[in-house]
Amino acid sequence: MPHEIPPRSGTAFELKAGQRLKVIDPRGEQVSDLLAFNRHDIGEVISSGRTLDYASKIYLTTGDALYSNRSNVMLRIEEDKVGRHDFLLTPCSADTFRIIYGDTDPHRGCFGNLVEALTPYGIGPDQIPTAFNVFMNVPVDGTTGALTVEPPLSRAGDFTVFEACMDLIIGITACSALQSNNHAFKPIHYEILG
Repeated sequence: MPHEIPPRSGTAFELKAGQRLKVIDPRGEQVSDLLAFNRHDIGEVISSGRTLDYASKIYLTTGDALYSNRSNVMLRIEEDKVGRHDFLLTPCSADTFRIIYGDTDPHRGCFGNLVEALTPYGIGPDQIPTAFNVFMNVPVDGTTGALTVEPPLSRAGDFTVFEACMDLIIGITACSALQSNNHAFKPIHYEILG
């Protein structure tokens, strides 16, 4: 039975090596920020830079590995119904909403939600890296390098399955940024599979 992450919130949990995490977009066009830390040493964390360097591409899908800052495989994408995710942009935050959107009373965003969810594991704000943004659609202009945030390509019921390659602490959200989610906030579902 899937667990639900309510709109604009997040959670954290442990995932053992060999277990699989299924991230589901139940209504479509909803992003989920995903973080991973080594459960036995939280100094080892998912790394956008290492992963993109080793993959030699920015769009990751079935068969691709997500590496740590120590060049160890943390997760592997086992199945992917969407094929477009982002690993360039940082979790949205109160500062994101203030600087980019001009909000005067900004939501704490995925960053704040991840900090709250991961605090019980001893993980603080300065340890939050760039997340793997499941279902986020960020085209990159081939000439200028300009980034745009477009509606996710995910439809209701689409999912991505990740296999844990080590014991992990996972942080995961239902993203809080309007632009990332085609201007509507929706839940994310997830399942832990044996």
